Order: sequence, then structure tokens, then C-alpha cells
Amino acid sequence: MTPAAASSPIGCSSGPLSAIDTDLLVVPWFEDEGLGAVPELDGPTSGEVARALASKEFGARAYDLFMTPVTDGSWRPRRVALAGAGRASAFGSDFVRRLATAVGLAARQRRIERVAFVLRADMAGDTPLGELAQAAAEGLTLSEFDAGSYKTDDPPPAKAPAWTVAVRAAAADALDRVTDAVARGRLLGECSNLARELSNEPGNTLTPREFARRAEAIAREGGVSVEILDENRIAELGMGLLLGVARGSSEPPRLIVFRHEPPGVAAGPVLGLVGKGITFDTGGISIKQAEGMERMKDDMAGGAAVACAMRAIGLLKAPVRVVGVVPMTENMPGGRAIKPGDILKSASGKTVEVINTDAEGRLVLGDGLWYARQLGATHLVDVATLTGAAVVALGKITSGVFGTPRAWVEQVQRVADRAGDRVWPLPLFEEYRDQLKSDIADFTNTGGRAAGSITAAMFLKEFTGGLPWAHIDIAGTAWADEAKPYLPKGPTGVAVRTLAELAFTSQQWKLEGKS
Repeated sequence: MTPAAASSPIGCSSGPLSAIDTDLLVVPWFEDEGLGAVPELDGPTSGEVARALASKEFGARAYDLFMTPVTDGSWRPRRVALAGAGRASAFGSDFVRRLATAVGLAARQRRIERVAFVLRADMAGDTPLGELAQAAAEGLTLSEFDAGSYKTDDPPPAKAPAWTVAVRAAAADALDRVTDAVARGRLLGECSNLARELSNEPGNTLTPREFARRAEAIAREGGVSVEILDENRIAELGMGLLLGVARGSSEPPRLIVFRHEPPGVAAGPVLGLVGKGITFDTGGISIKQAEGMERMKDDMAGGAAVACAMRAIGLLKAPVRVVGVVPMTENMPGGRAIKPGDILKSASGKTVEVINTDAEGRLVLGDGLWYARQLGATHLVDVATLTGAAVVALGKITSGVFGTPRAWVEQVQRVADRAGDRVWPLPLFEEYRDQLKSDIADFTNTGGRAAGSITAAMFLKEFTGGLPWAHIDIAGTAWADEAKPYLPKGPTGVAVRTLAELAFTSQQWKLEGKS
């Protein structure tokens, strides 16, 4: 896995379009927008831009692309592309991110070596130009991911183009802000791609020990301190839930701890990030259907998001302490595997009756949340491919978010929306806990089919110690089953940007008397 740190920076420009030295100049264009939006494009293309607009050959529908050569020898760009931006009312940073990804994918397919993505200041509306520039850099970077890393017969993928974000009609002082925003977007896009690479790895190569090794290397690139706990240390801590899930596998479990501690930071809140790290999930004794089980290699996507977000947090020098915890194991149906009806004791002392061994993610997260509290976390967020019920409720385009208090959940939702990771809140009414009642233990590990994603979150709540806590269920969003113009099939890297950006909002964390 090639470190993202090796990628080249994205250039910035605020000069005239004619002076940008690039092979393809990409200009976003709204539906029903006339040539007057960027009139200087028509002459250098020998009238082709005006013709395409007038004939409706290019209708500017979202992600449409019209490309034509530049015939004016005084212009440095070789070609111009109009990129469909759809309706102006839908234009914002989320759309810019997607449009830039779509443009990047199309450019790579055509093996174009240099691409400049133009941000027109007149399109920005109420969105700060820097926010749009960051989103564009993220999108261009996301287009660099290649899921076919194990292919041997296909031609190698095209090298990523040299990218430029060109800001049209920006004031001189705005260019500095845009340059910083582009660098931030580049880094967040790289970290998202690293998470995609981890999630794409097959279970036979990304074992818990290998996952821990790679996650350590990724986080240390950001200056984050890392500690890996082996099965003996996990046992000393009494993490019976994690050890119980690991019993069926010949691969030993691991628990990785990340710490970002900015020098000189005053005492205050500590963000605790916890990610599910099941490197392969067969369902255990409650085994899954064979069809589609190969996808269960991505059941560690939450853990990958935490590891790669920690790298970004370190490199961006977030001004708050952050701890990350990722419990890692396989869930296998071996001879020593836990069985339905078994009782496990958590590190917190709570006992759990295992009703379904395929509800294993919440078990390992229970011990992980407890440990994040022991490390000093004051505000918790966990990320997990946890329940099929979340997919039934929200489909494949939105993650479910749960938690308490409401203000903390709303804060996480606002950050996720800005980061392009759509989330939607679901309730945690106390009555749902009744579905977890056990006759023999403190509670069961599943509440049945009804409200399955909610009862899973209610289970996790038992281990949060009353701290502000949000749970993001990415079961539907961690993997794209169908290709879209802005997203190829495969892992998505969801939640990396959300977790990283959340570390920069600590001034808004003082909720209900907690700091």
C-alpha cells in the first residue's frame, strides 16, 4: 500500500484562464446558463462553446462533460471542458466535491496529464470560496483511488494528473486562503483514500495483526503516538467481549490505541474515536449466507476511518487532545467460537448474553468505548458497519447517527454534512432497551429484527458512561455496490473527513455542563 504522503501537492491559480498551463481546463456550468457566464471561452475554441450551448448538445446536467480543443495559440490550455453543474440552487461544497471527482475520473480514463478545475467566484453564493476550494481538492484526490490493486492482466491504471484549482476573479488576499484550503482538502482526500485501500484488502492479507501494523504506520506519519495491545494485554484488561468474539479464529486479536496530544494544550475536552475493526465477519456460529459474504472484508471500515482520521488530525495539528481506539479481530465459526446462549463479561463488568454471534461488532465496540473512557475521553464518537437494519432504514446513501445528548449528535451531524458524509439521526427512546432484556445476564447482544439499528445503538450506550456520545452506523455507506459518475464501485472511505474535521470544533463542545 503506497503511502498517500508520496502524492504531489495540488497547484493553485488566480490568474487569467488563458495563462493556466494545463492540458484540460474544466469550467463548471449551470443549466440554462448562457455564454455570458464566461464569454472569453468562445473565441479560443472557434465558437464551439457557443455552438454546444445553443444547440443543447451540452445541457449542463449534473456531471455532463463537453470537451473541445483550444485553437487560439496565445492560450496555454490545450482543451476546454464544460462540466455540468446542474441547477444553481443545488450548488455547494458537497456538489463541488462530487463534480471534481467525476471530472478527475473522466480525465484519468482519457489519460490526461494535467487538469485545472476552475472555481468561478460568481457561482459560490453564500458558500465561502475556501470551502469550495477544499471540496474541489478533496474530490480531485478521491478520483485517484484504484480498487483493482490485485489485477495482473489489465493495463495499469493511468497515473493521476497534475491537478490545479483555479479561482476565477479572486482577490489577491483570497488566494492565500484558497491555497491553504486546497492543501487541507488534498490531505483529507489522501486520508480517505488510505481508508479505502484498507477496506479493499482481502481478509487473508489484512489480518488483525497486519491491520494493526498498517494502521500504526499510517497514524505515525501524522505524528500520532500509537500503542498496540496484544491478546495477553487485552486479557489483563478484562475485555471479555473482544476476546469472546476472537475465540473462534486462529488469528489473535489486537487493540490499537492512538493518541494526539498537542504540545502546550490546556486542560479541556478529549475527543474519543472508536472504530469497529472486524477484519472478516463470517457471522460466527450464526453464520451468514454465502452469497455476498466476500464483502465482509470491509467490516473494519470504521476502524480504518479512525486510523486514517488520526493521521489527518496529527498532520493538521488539531488543537484538542484526541484518543482513538480500534479493537481488531476476525469473527469465525471455529471449534472454540462463542455460541448462542453463552455469557460474556465486559471490561466494564457488565455481562452479556449472546443471542446471535453475528451481532459481534457491538461486542468489541463495548470494550472499545469503555477503554476510550479510561484513556480520558470526554466526548465519544464510534463508527461501525454495524447493522443491516441501518441499510433498510436509510439505504446506501446515508449513514445513521444515534447518541446523546441531542446537542452533541447535532454537532456531529453538522460536521458530517459539511464533510460530505451524509448522516441522519434516529431515536434512542428508553423503551427500546426493553428489547435487550435477558433472563440470565445484564442484557442480550441483540434485540431482534424490529428497530435493529436502534437496539444496537442502545447496546453501545451501556458502555458510554453517560458521556456525550454519537454512534455512526456506516453499514450502508462504507461500500458502493453500483458505480456513479462521482464514485466507482468499492470502498468509499466514509467518515474519515467527518472525524478529522470534528477535532477542530472543540469550542462548540460544552454541552449540558460537560466540557
